[in-house]
Amino acid sequence: MLRSTVARRYSALVFQRPWLAIALVAVLLVTLGYFAQRFRLDVSADSLLMEGDTELEYSREVNQRYGVRDSVTVAFTPKNMDLISDRSLTIMSQIRQDLLAMERVESVDSLLNVPLFGDTPLTGISEDYDTLADEGVDREAARQELMNSPVFRNAIISPDGETSAMLVSFAADERYTELVNRRTELRNLAEEQELTEAQAEELQQVSETYDEYSVESAERRHRDIEEIRQILAEYQDEVTLYLGGAPMIADDLVTFVQSDLATFSIGVFAFIVVALGLIFRRFRWVFLPLSCCAVAGVIVVGILGFMDWRVTVVSSNFLSLLLIITISLTVHLIVRYRELRATRRFSSQRRILQHAVLVMFKPCLYTALTTIVAFGSLLVSGISPIISFGWIMVMGVITALIIVFLLFPALMSLLPPEKVQPLKTAKINVTNSLAKVTEHAGKGVFWVFALIFVLSAVGLTRLQVENSFIAYFDEDTEIYQGMKLFDEKLGGTLAFDVVVQLPEDAGFDDGFDDFDGGFDDGFDDFDDAGADDGADNAYWFTADKMNQLRNIHEYLDNNPQTGKVLSFGAVVQLAEQLNGDQPVDSFLWALLYSMLPDSLRETVLTPFVSVEHNEARFNVRVIESDPNLNRNALIEGIETGLQEEFGFAPDQVHVTGTLVLYNNVLQSLYQSQILTLGVVLGAIMLMFLLLFRSLKIAIICIIPNIIAAALVLGVMGWLSIPLDIMTITIAAISIGIGVDNTIHYMHRFRREFHRLGNYKETMYYCHNSIARAMYYTSLTIVAGFSILVLSNFKPTMVFGLLTSIAMLVALLGALTLLPRLLISFQPLGKESYPGHNS
Repeated sequence: MLRSTVARRYSALVFQRPWLAIALVAVLLVTLGYFAQRFRLDVSADSLLMEGDTELEYSREVNQRYGVRDSVTVAFTPKNMDLISDRSLTIMSQIRQDLLAMERVESVDSLLNVPLFGDTPLTGISEDYDTLADEGVDREAARQELMNSPVFRNAIISPDGETSAMLVSFAADERYTELVNRRTELRNLAEEQELTEAQAEELQQVSETYDEYSVESAERRHRDIEEIRQILAEYQDEVTLYLGGAPMIADDLVTFVQSDLATFSIGVFAFIVVALGLIFRRFRWVFLPLSCCAVAGVIVVGILGFMDWRVTVVSSNFLSLLLIITISLTVHLIVRYRELRATRRFSSQRRILQHAVLVMFKPCLYTALTTIVAFGSLLVSGISPIISFGWIMVMGVITALIIVFLLFPALMSLLPPEKVQPLKTAKINVTNSLAKVTEHAGKGVFWVFALIFVLSAVGLTRLQVENSFIAYFDEDTEIYQGMKLFDEKLGGTLAFDVVVQLPEDAGFDDGFDDFDGGFDDGFDDFDDAGADDGADNAYWFTADKMNQLRNIHEYLDNNPQTGKVLSFGAVVQLAEQLNGDQPVDSFLWALLYSMLPDSLRETVLTPFVSVEHNEARFNVRVIESDPNLNRNALIEGIETGLQEEFGFAPDQVHVTGTLVLYNNVLQSLYQSQILTLGVVLGAIMLMFLLLFRSLKIAIICIIPNIIAAALVLGVMGWLSIPLDIMTITIAAISIGIGVDNTIHYMHRFRREFHRLGNYKETMYYCHNSIARAMYYTSLTIVAGFSILVLSNFKPTMVFGLLTSIAMLVALLGALTLLPRLLISFQPLGKESYPGHNS
């Protein structure tokens, strides 16, 4: 009763008062279209991390403890001059001054200001050290010193002495730190259920402020990166300059996505227009699908803008998927309407249209619901950008269904009836050919798909998570070439931190206590020297500790997959060099600490040693271009290796940093998605049961979808396409698309079988009716998305490739395996006319 009432009211709206339906859609379009201008892409680094991850909070704590600031690095290689020539150093100085003139740049370290010690004895280190910029300095000797320096080799100068690095550090963002700390504090109270009502309101306010400020910070970073690139562009005639660093890579990642969205959206649109035109050869059948796509797209973007729901790099393809879903719905309506128009010539336009729309509503509703279930699987990932993508697609599918079933019939009601034409048999009838193959191949279809499933399963075992950012970019791009240069000459670009809790030390050795009270140990004026941590900190620097720091440094440095290691261990190596290659005792270490100039302390001590916490930080760069790099294995190997090699307890060694956090996201994503894939298929099978009310039909319908999902993931494994935070969604996409085809075909097959009474004849009928809509939809989408393979950004290219494969696999499974299963197992009962074949 309720269903018939809804159907009557719906029919009265879209068929009897189409202008009212169009007006409602127009009001919705204008209202939400206004908010579409607020739509934003979230370019913050946090958008790719797992919010609530304890490692994320720890990483932020480490960064604050050691004063780690955002920084980028400029690789400097003169073209037709020596690196330390007058002209080269003049250009370097000009670039340095231009960078320092930027509002947020706090310091620029380069060959021009790093210390040169020469023959200075270890105890002679002072604030008055020489630099390469000083007059009278032997530049060649200085180059050799820096090239052999354990601190500056591979960091400031390349091993061949031809390339230098300029480290550009940005001022600390105190406001950002304040918001993060307060939000973390309140969240911890909330987890402990100790939050007052006032604190709960403050948490909500702080969270909203933080979200807004993080986006503002990312936009400021983008402007900074652009300004730095403009500065570097002025000197590219004489010097080859590349920009590197995590902030630059994150910014370029978003820039590539935005560029591809702008560039390829037009291309995809054009290809789809051409494909629809070639298939239907009528303006209205191009205009109607694209109108529905445009309206649905604007409404979804407007909702995101109204809710201030920022789209991340992960969910940036939501418009493309919305396009697929909307076109699929409209093409099915078009094909069904044209079928009825050709076979019921004496029926009125409104009657045919009403019949086509109402008959197709049920299968379209169930395809929408199953697609929602497929994308709903992303909600259990526990990863903020993936969850956001899942919700956006759920909202998008609902919007597409509503708009198509309001706008399409309303517009069609106002258009003049199409001239009645009988259905023509195409010269090359693909769907009919597939029906013949399915019939004559018999059980051979099962063997083919069984082989496909086995190969897919093997491919699944080869599937791995993403291991390097450099693989995202084409070899001809500037960012790829820059990262390659950093890897080969400057010790890598991206890094992670190893934080080691050192064992307690009893105090000085090497006979320090034997000195009498009249010895001038240099500590009398120590308090006046202004050491921030107090004179007692000097006693922390014992020979045993320093030797251990050096050994840990060398252990990390000797790993073939690590590049430059920055730590106080390198300072220990340098100190031994300056001490005539002799070990430095505890007393001398304490003396050096008291004499260390403030400028050097901020560079080589504060970022790597925390006396208060009795720990040391090792910044380890990774060679991204190493083809054998396995980030997860490297991180786990270093963590366990330090425990085994140096006897540390597990809680004494912490590996952290953005690289580790992103790896945690990938590992969590990989495990959650693989484990929940079965749950998703189970949920879809349950929906098949509700729709078809037959366990046998549900099992038959789920088989092609299992194979389709396995094949897409298997192809990724065989082609060594990594499973990363962007490509992980292809599993949900392939299931969602495959389920749509299965439901449409099975719904029509069951409907026609009761009329025809023969499985093979029903198959041929369906292949020449509903299968055409499935084929046209797949052809249109594949044609449109094929242009994405031209992108220089690998994730965009892979998305286009895998989406096309998913469409084709879903189509072939629904038009070969599914009907073969129906013919063989006869889930609809025995045939009424078993001998009657087409």
